[in-house]
Amino acid sequence: MLVYNNFSDEELTILLKQEDQIAFTEIYNRYWAEMYYHTFRMLKDEDSSKDVVQDVFSSLWLKSSSLNVNTKLSGYLYVSVRNKVLNLVAQNKVRNDYLSSVANFVSQSTTSSAFFDEQEILEIVEAEIRNLPPRMREIFEMSRKENLSHKEIAEKLNISPQTVKKQVQNALKIIKNKVPMLGSGILVMFFLR
Repeated sequence: MLVYNNFSDEELTILLKQEDQIAFTEIYNRYWAEMYYHTFRMLKDEDSSKDVVQDVFSSLWLKSSSLNVNTKLSGYLYVSVRNKVLNLVAQNKVRNDYLSSVANFVSQSTTSSAFFDEQEILEIVEAEIRNLPPRMREIFEMSRKENLSHKEIAEKLNISPQTVKKQVQNALKIIKNKVPMLGSGILVMFFLR
């Protein structure tokens, strides 16, 4: 039996490209703590850091057969972690901006008819999402509910990122036209969650 912990990163990467599970386990064991520490230093949040590292290693395994590592494996992992952290920070900024805009909207609202019950709005929007064509609905939900990027959706569904972008735009148009009473400001807030 091969002793994988004696293998170099380059050897492990070659085995990983062949979808060798033991090589992946060795890479995981070798780098998990280091990647977690690096992520935690940036996020200062234990759960988010664990999630980011788990996503990086999951992605590494899922893409193992088509892996193109031009640098050292550790460098590849560091860049992957950094990119995931930047995406997470950007998502959190969008959420914080959304909360600010909702707070401003509510504080500036003077008529009771301009304010809808959040649960009511969610039910209306969810009903319209269910009425979307199946493929469009799948793409839209992956984008807005699973917070996947257009590129990630395209890879999962084996379609182009441009197709994903167009499907999301079309879904937003359909929903906006079907729910005009909500206004664009309120409608937008439900798609940035």
